[in-house]
Amino acid sequence: AEMQKYLLYNAVEPEELSTLKELSTLEICKVWSAMSRHIYRQLLQKKAVEIGIGCFAVVPTHANVAEGKVLPVERPMFILSKPLKMFYNLESDETKIPDETPVVQPDFEEIAANTHFRLEIVEQCVQETLLCFAGALRDNKEVEFSFR
Repeated sequence: AEMQKYLLYNAVEPEELSTLKELSTLEICKVWSAMSRHIYRQLLQKKAVEIGIGCFAVVPTHANVAEGKVLPVERPMFILSKPLKMFYNLESDETKIPDETPVVQPDFEEIAANTHFRLEIVEQCVQETLLCFAGALRDNKEVEFSFR
């Protein structure tokens, strides 16, 4: 249900991004860095975090160490949701979140408490950024999202 709003048939209208317009770039970065610390803490607790367009999770994979030697490692990944991939016709490897990993929603109250922003601002900021992201996917634009 949450994800439906990121399946865009039309371009994102400026009025859908009212919170982002009011915040400075620095403030938006502050919200996202609190968000990213929150996600990191969940991943350390072996939880996956679902953010509307997909999931942050730690997945088992293999690293090539030396000649022909592989090492099982765990790697944090962002896994775009399937309906979103299909809707925007995107290709990526099939990555499964391990069955034993609980999937949680971000705790916006905790994130807001760690910034000086009100809860609504944090939620809107995150949702509108994701809407921008979806808009870029829709218009086939290059997107770069960097998380530490």
